[in-house]
Amino acid sequence: MQTHEIKRPWYREPWVWLLIALPMTAVVGGMITIYIAVTTSDGLVEDDYYKRGMAINRDLARDRAAADHRLQAHLDVDLNYRRVTLSLQSQGYDLPDMVSLAFLHPTQAGHDQTLELQKVDVDRYSGTVSGLMHGNWHVQLSADDWRLSGTLQLPQAKTVVVMPAYTPGP
Repeated sequence: MQTHEIKRPWYREPWVWLLIALPMTAVVGGMITIYIAVTTSDGLVEDDYYKRGMAINRDLARDRAAADHRLQAHLDVDLNYRRVTLSLQSQGYDLPDMVSLAFLHPTQAGHDQTLELQKVDVDRYSGTVSGLMHGNWHVQLSADDWRLSGTLQLPQAKTVVVMPAYTPGP
């Protein structure tokens, strides 16, 4: 008896396709990665780092000014009514009529919000915020020559005490 081996063409062999499929998944994954890298921007990379460094020095001077004015703020965020209430205390400094409040997201700059808080009483300010996401936020209060910074985690904490980042030495 003779046994005839039936020869199949190479493209009918399953092992060949398995060997081709493994490197092809790496090629397709690489193309997808290149597409994502080209079409999206990296918001964390600073284009002009020298100018940003100089701006940091100006910001530090604003922190020192807040410490010199002995500023302290209590910020209350009501997500249900989208209201922000600020109580600002100072010793020997005339409080401005308007304070700028910035909610800065740590990683997604597109969600940042800046609003102007209007003075409603001697040391109280109020404003309206639109749709803050839950999560961690950097809070920055500023007016005139000073700046206060703090962090807020929504919705767990809706109140934050913001004090100067700079503390003067003896």
